[in-house]
Amino acid sequence: MTTSQEELLPATRRALLHRIATAQAEGRSPSLVAAVVRGGETVWHGSRTSVDGHGPDENVQYRIGSITKTFTAVLVLRLRDEGLLDLGDPLEKHLPGTGAGEATIAELLAHTGGLAAESPAPWWERTPGSLRPELSDVLGEQPHRHPVGRRFHYSNPGYTLLGALVEELKGARWEDVLRSDVLEPLGLHRTSGHPQAPHAGGWAVHPWADVMLPEPIEDLGRMAPAGQLWSTSGDLARFAAFLAKGDDRVLSAESVLEMRTPAAPAEAEEVAAGAAYGLGMQIQHRGRRTFVGHGGSLPGFLAGLMISVEDDLAAVVLTNCTSGPLVSTVAADLVRIVAEAEPRIPEPWRPLPEVDRSVLELTGPWYWGTNAFALRLTADGGVSLGPLSGNGRRSRFRADGDGTWTGLDGYYAGELLTAVRRADGSVSHLDLGSFVFTRQPYEEEAPVPGGVDPEGWRGIR
Repeated sequence: MTTSQEELLPATRRALLHRIATAQAEGRSPSLVAAVVRGGETVWHGSRTSVDGHGPDENVQYRIGSITKTFTAVLVLRLRDEGLLDLGDPLEKHLPGTGAGEATIAELLAHTGGLAAESPAPWWERTPGSLRPELSDVLGEQPHRHPVGRRFHYSNPGYTLLGALVEELKGARWEDVLRSDVLEPLGLHRTSGHPQAPHAGGWAVHPWADVMLPEPIEDLGRMAPAGQLWSTSGDLARFAAFLAKGDDRVLSAESVLEMRTPAAPAEAEEVAAGAAYGLGMQIQHRGRRTFVGHGGSLPGFLAGLMISVEDDLAAVVLTNCTSGPLVSTVAADLVRIVAEAEPRIPEPWRPLPEVDRSVLELTGPWYWGTNAFALRLTADGGVSLGPLSGNGRRSRFRADGDGTWTGLDGYYAGELLTAVRRADGSVSHLDLGSFVFTRQPYEEEAPVPGGVDPEGWRGIR
């Protein structure tokens, strides 16, 4: 991924600079660095610092805290895609004896495994990982706080278990697997488990005075898969581009879409805030935009990575203070600034290179009862089905190669769509998960469940 600052208009660049300058000043952060990604490339980079002449660039490392969890989730999805596990497997199948093995791998990824939010005292983020050498030290005597699978409850120990799962199935250290399977293929050469110069120091800023205190930098040991990593705005910009579109060297577009899809039931306050959680990724609705990504914090550092897939934009914001700017909000604002000032230009419309006539004849209006739907061809060779007007159930379908289609999203995700033909080859109706769609409302010749009154349509007598 290359950097091309000239692609943004001067007014847009100034608005971005103003936003991060305001965040650094009002958040009282020793330094702040940010990047914006559009179309898979970094199109803007900016920084602010309290030390004149020492503004960090895109190669300066900051600690990224829980954005580490997204990296760990990528490793677990890779294991699934390699056939080494199923997300529905209980942890006990692959990592026995933890005392938390009832939870499935998917539940751990989505923070619905019922585990505690933190490890037993002392506070793991500010003490050496050597105090917790075993998984039992991370989980404690009572690892669960809720029944497995019943509710979303953010759990750092849950991601420790996922890191241990990676090590068990790959026979290597979590960080080594991460480097060989993710960091090197994506060119994230400045992302590491321990700081590598140049890197920022972590600071606590006094809440009532403009003075600072250095924060300790601890090796988190077993907790590393939950929050150990250091990275740069440049590397995280590349990672954001990957999370938006996938990379077959690491994970397919379909698998990263799965990560970005809500997988956990939200609490009432999260529903009100428009928040959800996928597989290692946070999902937030801000205004008319949906953002995916993750935030992170460790003593001395705050980090935010936000992606708007629809706008083809992402932003990264990193700071070196324990509390300060709301970095995920700042990142979302950077995306919004570019999206509103320089809206995405659509790709030119182009006709399909070829089309199957037996599929083409299925396009157009269909009726489920008296509800009108339209079936359309999609550019990827599949079809979509949705209401002709207003809200209603709509889904995209991929072709299965045998005359059927499987739902990809919405109400009909995973459901089978079949065009049922008569003996002469003509289309009788569509069958979608037992629903019958006909060319006319309650068509007499179609096998409408419950039958059709033989007197047909009529007015009041």
